[in-house]
Amino acid sequence: MESLLTAADLHIHTTASDGTASPEAVLSYVATETDLRVIAITDHDTLRGALYARERASHYGIDVIVGCEISTRSGHLLALFIEQPVPAGLSVTETVARIHDQGGMAFAAHPFGMLVPSIGRRHLLGPERTDVDWMQLDGIEVFNASLWNPMNNERAARCAQRWGLTHIGGSDAHNLTMIGAGRTLFAGTGAADLRRALQRRATLVHGRYWGWRGVAGVVRERVWRQFGRPVESVS
Repeated sequence: MESLLTAADLHIHTTASDGTASPEAVLSYVATETDLRVIAITDHDTLRGALYARERASHYGIDVIVGCEISTRSGHLLALFIEQPVPAGLSVTETVARIHDQGGMAFAAHPFGMLVPSIGRRHLLGPERTDVDWMQLDGIEVFNASLWNPMNNERAARCAQRWGLTHIGGSDAHNLTMIGAGRTLFAGTGAADLRRALQRRATLVHGRYWGWRGVAGVVRERVWRQFGRPVESVS
């Protein structure tokens, strides 16, 4: 069944925020090195990389969803299918409202990740929150390839199941080789089909974890950037 579905990676970072590859490099890599047909560029608190990638996407035969990983007061939210930036630092409720007002969809990113700002935990290493209104969300990232503890994703999947929310998967890639490590599978071929599948809660997730090689790759790239290795920027 999964072989008949199309794969999307809905959580990718570029040099527009803390990624190590430019939007153009991401497009080239996806087109030549993966079987992905839809990606979402979700840089931290900026649409710059996503908008640029969407402008160039047709040259690579890829559909690009404009997205953003928004820093709310309680943790990170993934906004997909948006056109205008949403300010950081708002409550989850206000952030979701602003996403929905422009026709976008809101998903909890790595909602139980222990070492990242996650809306399912009160502090980075603290207990799980009990005051989150999960039903205001469109879905949950139930597989995030960057999380070191698989239990974090397992808790996310149980939460999505409990509240009947759509499942998405993403690589959380900050370098090229991790793109596609986390996937959202859907029936269809492009971004419009994916959106319908998300709305119908008709997605599957699949993936592999970064592992030490993935983490080492990100660290290496960032060291090279800091000490002068040329890195493409957003045009």
